[in-house]
Amino acid sequence: MPFGAEYDAGHGTRFRLWAPAARSVLVELAQDGAPRNVPLAARDDGWFEAIVADARPGARYAFRIDGRDPVPDPASRANPDDVHGASAVVDPQGYAWQDGAWRGRPWSDAVLYELHVGTFTPGGTFGSAIERLDALVDLGVTALEIMPVADFPGTRNWGYDGVLPFAPDASYGAPDDLKRLVDAAHARDLMILLDVVYNHFGPEGNYLHAYAPAFFNPAHRTPWGAAINFDGPGSRHVRDYFIHNALYWLEEYHFDGLRFDAVHAIADDSSPHIVAELTETVRARLGTDRYVHLVLENDANEARYLDRDASGRPRHATAQWNDDLHHVVHALVTSEHDGYYADYVDDPLAQLGRALAEGFVYQGQRSAYRQAPRGEASAHLPPGAFVNFLQNHDQVGNRAFGERLSTLCPPERLRASIALLLLAPAPPMLFMGEEFAASSPFLFFCDFHGDLAAAVSKGRREEFKRFARFADPALRERIPDPNARTTFEASKLDWSEVEQPAHRAWLDFHRACLAARREHLAPRLGRMRTGGTFETIGDSGLAVRWLLGDGARWTLVANLGDQALTLDQAPHGRCVFRSDMPDARAISPSVPPWTVTATLGAAAR
Repeated sequence: MPFGAEYDAGHGTRFRLWAPAARSVLVELAQDGAPRNVPLAARDDGWFEAIVADARPGARYAFRIDGRDPVPDPASRANPDDVHGASAVVDPQGYAWQDGAWRGRPWSDAVLYELHVGTFTPGGTFGSAIERLDALVDLGVTALEIMPVADFPGTRNWGYDGVLPFAPDASYGAPDDLKRLVDAAHARDLMILLDVVYNHFGPEGNYLHAYAPAFFNPAHRTPWGAAINFDGPGSRHVRDYFIHNALYWLEEYHFDGLRFDAVHAIADDSSPHIVAELTETVRARLGTDRYVHLVLENDANEARYLDRDASGRPRHATAQWNDDLHHVVHALVTSEHDGYYADYVDDPLAQLGRALAEGFVYQGQRSAYRQAPRGEASAHLPPGAFVNFLQNHDQVGNRAFGERLSTLCPPERLRASIALLLLAPAPPMLFMGEEFAASSPFLFFCDFHGDLAAAVSKGRREEFKRFARFADPALRERIPDPNARTTFEASKLDWSEVEQPAHRAWLDFHRACLAARREHLAPRLGRMRTGGTFETIGDSGLAVRWLLGDGARWTLVANLGDQALTLDQAPHGRCVFRSDMPDARAISPSVPPWTVTATLGAAAR
């Protein structure tokens, strides 16, 4: 890795910093209680470098630039005392991996489970997360998706305010603790993906402006502050920094893939776009050795990043989070039409059918909410190009009170939605606790101090003023303070709930759906090349059909209304699941309210 502190047992530690605005750089090194300063030699193009032969793992270090206060390494592998403290030398080869035979799993196996390390367990650490892995395997999960762990200010944060992208946050554990979590997942045949943020740095603890202002491009802005410089002078080094970050997590930590946060907010007017260059680099370096899965969040619905080659392999991203599917289901089952849900009010059955069959609802047509066209054609893509979900950290946590879907709609509507999610060919994703209808909310929380904390707390409440429900200032004052520790604690899962009958029933239903998926659907997904077709039936009926990879036909028939639906003819094939009676195998032309039936038809001869 060209950035940061690189330890080699035979040569010591090489310290390297890109500081194009600096005149001089010292590394302040503390080891065995003996602090010292070592000057870094100026190299070409803004680089400073020194090799310290006796600097060992565990040594603390910081960079003093032009005689000013010391700052942590922007490529720190560990920052034990938070984002303002000294960095620590880490031996990248020091962990004894146990997953030597692991090569990953194909994407067609994917059933994802998004979790936040700090609130997933009472302990809130990498180590305590290991204790819950067996339960996830039993549920039918095959892939964990970990919310960002890059070092953030304070001890609690969603992770999207990270400022040291190479350092796992010390509140969760040491680097080796994260490696143990990855190892433990692989030992259980679980893939594990990491969420990374390449569109901005957090608002506290980022010192790059002081000595490397070329890391940012003032010609662009993001919703969260200064834009990363991917297309201006000096951008080659910035692009390399993030490309190496992606490789670092995949190689040094053995992650099976990455989820790239909000790539629509990455400003890059150059060619190739950083998303294209990064994904191409990863595939060229790792694509033949093992399965590596790259997932985008992209509100722009740019299907170009999801294209497949002639063999059906992804050219760039493996898949994208399908917000459209979430939005239309949410609007349909809750009748909420505020904000972007307003785009999913007209003909929601057809929109849902399009999302299930073709991926995006918005494939270039005008969005009334955004007052502009949105999206690109996606019907040519296979279902594997879209990650579907009913809940995630954003859609729960960006609500004022962090309510989960189980508290927002009647149980029969929720049950039908779960069946559509888990029995459609697209990889489904659950948000932690969703499987047992957890009663705990997932709230927006952080750990800022001073003026920044006050501004965040005030801004959180002010952002809801535009919603009719929050016109009353007194109600806005009830919105939990993001900086209060109680807000964080309230978001922790209560795993004892799975022993309560009502929560256990939801867990059993998810297990039944995933068992049907594992037995009947997953083995046939690998060679799918295109999406499906759909038709609406009356006022509440929807039928979606797919040709699976082995030629078999998969059909979901849903009645998403309050009255029974009579079909002209029974669905083709044999019934493998009914949401009202998971063990039923009968097919009937009469579909009860809020019911989903999955059928499997034999391959054409």
